[in-house]
Amino acid sequence: MKKIDLETTHSEHRGLKGLFETTLRRFKVATHLLTMFPVYGLACLVLGLSLAPSIALFRSLSDLVSQQNSVIQNLTYGVGIAAGFFLYGTTLIFLAPLVNSLFRAKLKPWRGPYHSAESLKWFIHNGLTYLARFTFLEFVTPSPLSLLFYRMMGMKIGSGTVINSTWISDPSLIELGDKVTIGGSVTMVAHYGQGGLLVIAPVKIGNGCTIGLKATIMGGVTIGDGAKLLPHSVVLPKTEIPAGETWGGVPAQKIDSLRAHTKTPNKSA
Repeated sequence: MKKIDLETTHSEHRGLKGLFETTLRRFKVATHLLTMFPVYGLACLVLGLSLAPSIALFRSLSDLVSQQNSVIQNLTYGVGIAAGFFLYGTTLIFLAPLVNSLFRAKLKPWRGPYHSAESLKWFIHNGLTYLARFTFLEFVTPSPLSLLFYRMMGMKIGSGTVINSTWISDPSLIELGDKVTIGGSVTMVAHYGQGGLLVIAPVKIGNGCTIGLKATIMGGVTIGDGAKLLPHSVVLPKTEIPAGETWGGVPAQKIDSLRAHTKTPNKSA
């Protein structure tokens, strides 16, 4: 009897989820707005809680210099606002991963329509990542604080790895080995769109890899130990770069094949 009840509950859960996703797709504009309002409300809550310590600091400093002349007050306000910004950012670095954990927004490989329950989790996970990325993370990259943020968001990062970029999405599905160097403004995303569907696929970069300036790595990419990716290169989804090889170009290919393709023919031949 108990087993039947459990199966019934599971069936009802799937039925409710299916009904939710059918409604999302049938009334895309209305359900998108209704779904986004709570998500934006969550973002406001996270930002507000992160700002609260900064506001408390500023108000304390204001009370401290309330009887002083305008020069001292202005200097104190300026320092207070600057210190408050970094206090806000540090608070956000810890709060966003906490909220991500509470909402169980850690991603898993998936393929399906953009209007679905799974894509909503993807939206929340990246939304929390972007709150830090676009308001504060640039000021502490590269540093142990930015690495700590990505680790708390679920990214696997080996020892001695340096990440000199904030252009990262889907951190919970990105794995970096030991002594990896991620160059400035590198884009790493563990997703891509295909045939009107959202595909969420993990990215794995092996030990000792070097990813050049402004390179792009897309979902489903695997890069072997010791491989190098040249600056401005684009690695397309599901590409596998073997260990020790150097790749470059748009789309990225093994560098030897690129040279062979562009080599000028011998005129005397």
